[in-house]
Amino acid sequence: MNALPLALTPGDPAGIGPEIIAKAFREAPDLLRGAFVAGDVECMRRGAAFAAGGGVALPVALLESAGEAHGVPPQCIPVLQVTASAPLPAIGRASAEGGRLAAACVTWAARAALRGEVAGLVTAPLHKEALAAAGVPFPGHTELLQAEAARHVGHALPVRMMLANDELRTVLVSIHMALRDAIDAVTRDNVLETLRITHRSLSALLGRAPRIAVAGLNPHAGEGGLFGREEGEAIVPAMEAARAEGIHAQGPFAPDTVFMRARRGEFDVVVAMYHDQGLIPVKYLGVEKGVNVTLGLPLVRTSPDHGTAFDIAGTGRADAASFIEAVRVARQLAGVAPQPTGGRPS
Repeated sequence: MNALPLALTPGDPAGIGPEIIAKAFREAPDLLRGAFVAGDVECMRRGAAFAAGGGVALPVALLESAGEAHGVPPQCIPVLQVTASAPLPAIGRASAEGGRLAAACVTWAARAALRGEVAGLVTAPLHKEALAAAGVPFPGHTELLQAEAARHVGHALPVRMMLANDELRTVLVSIHMALRDAIDAVTRDNVLETLRITHRSLSALLGRAPRIAVAGLNPHAGEGGLFGREEGEAIVPAMEAARAEGIHAQGPFAPDTVFMRARRGEFDVVVAMYHDQGLIPVKYLGVEKGVNVTLGLPLVRTSPDHGTAFDIAGTGRADAASFIEAVRVARQLAGVAPQPTGGRPS
């Protein structure tokens, strides 16, 4: 098993990220052993206070190195200070300060993972407005991590987003872009690359070749060209090329029924053509169960299936279930077992 610690990033400090991390340490102490927060100590102390809801907050242990995470006792939050200390932004509001802190934590954790110092990372939610206000040139985690990985390996790396729960998995051909641009992104090469990444990643996760269903772009998967040509011109040629490589891809299927078929067990994963087509079915089943996995990176990264929830930040009402599930999946992907702990909080 991988003995390296798992890095958790707090996301936007004005959102629910610090709170759900604190709740995860309280509610799933065995699972969180050997994990640590790559972030800001005061941010996590505030999050722990919110999580306590007026009760006794979990103590915070200030680490000097990531490796010390294994020596922290259960229900204590280990934090490695990876950003410069600064006043925390107000809860529930997007700000440049929050965007800078959030991006700095993710960047540190990504670089540590790429250097082989941590087993992987679990990221609490960012806020895209705050990132933009901070001048961060990426709209979200996926793009930031992709850029860091490309810088590390010296060449571009195609990545894909997979959203999964215990009932359904879906992988997206495109992610954060306008719908008009997403339609243009349905090309033979993009679909084929998605099938390759899905096959490679799910084979490692499942221990066998996955049964991949491919959703059409248009209603009824184009109905033989009556409702659009993308299926015949891009999706089918990509699938034919994938099958020639030994990838078990079926379709394209009507988007309004393929997710139901996958949920019933006919397929292991659905490749969807754009963001909302793939994410609405999974999120409808419950965001508290969903996990976002970035496929194609030379590191493990998972995150909960929800946003910063500014509307409830600071109220103690945030649900840590999705974050806890993201930690479980990250451990599975990285081959990390929880470690026995000892020591004392600071």
